[in-house]
Amino acid sequence: MTLALVQPTVVFAQDAPGDVTIGPRSSALVQGVATDLARQPALTTAAKIALLRQKVKYVFVLFQENRSFDFYFGTFPGAHGLYSQPAGSTPGFTQQIVNTDGTVGTVSPFLIPQTVKAVTGATVPIYPADTASVDHSHAGIDNSQHFVNGVSQNDRFALDEEGLTTNAQGQIVSKTTGLAPSSNPTLIQKQMGELALGHVDCDTAPYLWQFADRFALFDNFHMTVTGPSTPNALAMIAGQSGLTQWALHPGEASSNTASPTVAATGGVPLVGDYQPFPGSTLDSSPIKPPSNPDDENPAKPTLNQTYATLPLSFMGKDIVQTVSTDQNPALDLADVQHDLNTIAGSGRQPTNWGWFEEGYDAEPTDSAATPLHSSYIIHHDAPQFFGYIGDNPQVAQNHLFGLQDFFTAVNDRLLPEAGGVAYVRGGYDNNDGLLPVDPNPAVRAAFPGSDDHPGYSDAQISEQLLADEVNAIAASPYWANSAIIIVYDETDGLYDHAAVTTRVSDPEGNPLEPSSRIPAIVISPYAKAHAIIHQNAEHSSIIKFIDTVFNLTPLADLPDEKRGAKLGKTEFGEDYVGPADDTVPNIGDMLAAFDNARLTGDTAPLPASYAEILPGTKPSLPQYAAGGCYTLNIVPTDYVGDKLIDPAPADFNPRPSTTPGIPTSGTWTP
Repeated sequence: MTLALVQPTVVFAQDAPGDVTIGPRSSALVQGVATDLARQPALTTAAKIALLRQKVKYVFVLFQENRSFDFYFGTFPGAHGLYSQPAGSTPGFTQQIVNTDGTVGTVSPFLIPQTVKAVTGATVPIYPADTASVDHSHAGIDNSQHFVNGVSQNDRFALDEEGLTTNAQGQIVSKTTGLAPSSNPTLIQKQMGELALGHVDCDTAPYLWQFADRFALFDNFHMTVTGPSTPNALAMIAGQSGLTQWALHPGEASSNTASPTVAATGGVPLVGDYQPFPGSTLDSSPIKPPSNPDDENPAKPTLNQTYATLPLSFMGKDIVQTVSTDQNPALDLADVQHDLNTIAGSGRQPTNWGWFEEGYDAEPTDSAATPLHSSYIIHHDAPQFFGYIGDNPQVAQNHLFGLQDFFTAVNDRLLPEAGGVAYVRGGYDNNDGLLPVDPNPAVRAAFPGSDDHPGYSDAQISEQLLADEVNAIAASPYWANSAIIIVYDETDGLYDHAAVTTRVSDPEGNPLEPSSRIPAIVISPYAKAHAIIHQNAEHSSIIKFIDTVFNLTPLADLPDEKRGAKLGKTEFGEDYVGPADDTVPNIGDMLAAFDNARLTGDTAPLPASYAEILPGTKPSLPQYAAGGCYTLNIVPTDYVGDKLIDPAPADFNPRPSTTPGIPTSGTWTP
């Protein structure tokens, strides 16, 4: 396994006043480890970076799927949430929704309940860990966010699920025709509209809330691209989904529907969930990366992605030798020739890295019924989209792995002593052998996934994967030199109230970057404890942090990316085309998550036991007996005393298609 740390030189902004606050009383304070902001030793940014380089050798990015910040943490005390301000000052707090009889009602954010009250008067479980997936297409999220003068209003999430929008006069119209709706929404459409505004708390997601409570929660971290998983997976390692490629090759623009090739592949910047070009029927190289037997990879590949990524930077001074085994260099390397020279000329040792994704190779779940790669989601595997990775057997073999390989590497102490970067992702199944708590066979068949994607993953099974990963790191020698970042790719189209301002538009002029908030948590022996980080951040912030720790030239400063950015300004009038790990103002660097006193040694590092969740116990559901809030001693902000102030709509169903008519009688009263 090749997973070479170096010495960084980049300097980024230090904490600013108001960037960090400490959360309210909870079980974390019982541990006596909450960061004392008033007694933080003064450190210059350069001094803090120097200490981080001494302390942090391993960066683990635990990369989950499709949840908005408000979905998980909208009622987390101390965070910028749903009740941090009056309802009238919360964008989209009250939204229009069309009833099944055609009348127009309203819906507001609500807690997805553990139980509902049936018409018989009996209370029946509703199992909020398993929810349907809402519209998270590029166009759908744009519609839901509803930008006016470049600022999102966040008020059409419910309407979008009903196939509706509003016109310039504020009238409700079909989002496909722009005309008055030809029919009323079905019950399923209305329930999906409601679902887009639902959220959970520490009873459904206790492990996430425990991590957030004990370590550093970011409440202003945004997905990069307005759109689904693939563009944001690319953004995790590239800080973009093809803006510089668009600038260098305007004919490949995603708006160029006159080109059959572009129309079939989505063009660039990528805004959809297409499959990677490497390994497809259009790819002439003999190497064929794996794909799920049910994937459409050979039939619907995207364009080859040809811009710089961290994996390119990770090659260091060995980059020329490394790319020499590329099987399609004319296509794969044409747009990074100057980048190659810059990276090679840096003289830096290669940085070890690995992308571990469930189903890429053999997993414990493989059987005759679930064959090899059946849990693999190829459009989540960002490195495969870049020909200089996917078409290079040396790179693919040494850096792309399955999920179980991560646990083997950590448990058997196989990670390089020099350190490195590991990205870890789940998939369609889970290696713990868990089933949803809901006994309904349809739900158990539909929701065994571990990457937290609504529609096929159970939230608690997915939390367990995070706990497994953190526990494995905490029990290993790597903990003492680790920075663990839990982060999501995108929102799934779920409501988040925080308004965003467009920085970059797509080739059709629609808002592209940045987009809604997603959850992000930093766990480390050197992290601030019980802290909430308000610094603006996005996927490029993680790239910026990795640049800093491993002394890499920022992607935005590589010559071909700079050329693309210049062309983007000249040709399209866009100021910030390309990655945002440098040159783009007001992008955080994650440093605010780290405690100066722990870095200097004035305060002891956080022990591994503080990060562990029920170590040595066999995973079981529901976590903390569905009483996570009580266990963690946290009162969500949608409770006033014992009264819940945001109950669910009377006809709400978290899985309208999978389990229509919950409970079995089909109706209930709130």
